[in-house]
Amino acid sequence: MTGEPITTSERAVAVPLHLRSRVVLAITSVIGLMMLSWPLLLEVDPTAERVDPPFLFLLLLPLVLGVVLAELGEGGMDSRVLAVLGVLTAVNAVLRVLDAGTAGLELVFFLLILSGRVFGAGFGFVLGCTTLFASALLTAGVGPWLPFQMLVAAWVGMGAGLLPRRFTGRAEIVLLVGYGIVSAYLYGLLMNLQGWPFIAGVQVPGQDSTELSYVPGAPVLENLHHFIVYTLLTSTGGWDTGRAITNALAIALLGPAVLTTLRRAARKARINPLRAR
Repeated sequence: MTGEPITTSERAVAVPLHLRSRVVLAITSVIGLMMLSWPLLLEVDPTAERVDPPFLFLLLLPLVLGVVLAELGEGGMDSRVLAVLGVLTAVNAVLRVLDAGTAGLELVFFLLILSGRVFGAGFGFVLGCTTLFASALLTAGVGPWLPFQMLVAAWVGMGAGLLPRRFTGRAEIVLLVGYGIVSAYLYGLLMNLQGWPFIAGVQVPGQDSTELSYVPGAPVLENLHHFIVYTLLTSTGGWDTGRAITNALAIALLGPAVLTTLRRAARKARINPLRAR
């Protein structure tokens, strides 16, 4: 089973991305990437025994996300789109609570990817934000890491909406499976980056490098090497691979039926895809 054939009217883009919205999304993505990469960009005294992120800079991220969501909302999210968004956010939040991310087994991303595929990049971005926020409230997972989780999940949903539309049937499922695997590793990589100095520790001046810890004042390439080694040893073979396998299996087994259901929901909600193109 590969799902119902896709017609032009079913390629629904629920949240229009006009020129201004695209510019705001691009600027937000650049700012967010800089915030995630702060360990590589921040100039630190080599003798420092403690490294603190630029908290004032990091506080901007929730504000930036708020501006983006407001901008996308002004672009044309009506009550029907909001209803679909609310249902998918609730389902995704419950899925995240049920699996709890044990060993990387996170079902939340497969539905996010399929929703972004059906409803478009703008909708996928918003759903990524709302899903992670709602699930954090349910699991008491609110913390300084939450804005980063929301942003990276939003990128996952947006990326699914930007995938080529010419693929249908089994080819579409193969495309989404591949995207699910790649996005799983990228999500883990980016989330590791912002928290790496706190988890791996900061190299104390005068001590030999552990090849894992953050080295204050070291060249970017040296710290990048340490980060890659840290990620490969602590995350790639465990959490990230578990997330990738979960995405691949869920999309391969449930994807055709879920895509058909989402496209049927789009038609029943009378979401006009043409106004968003």
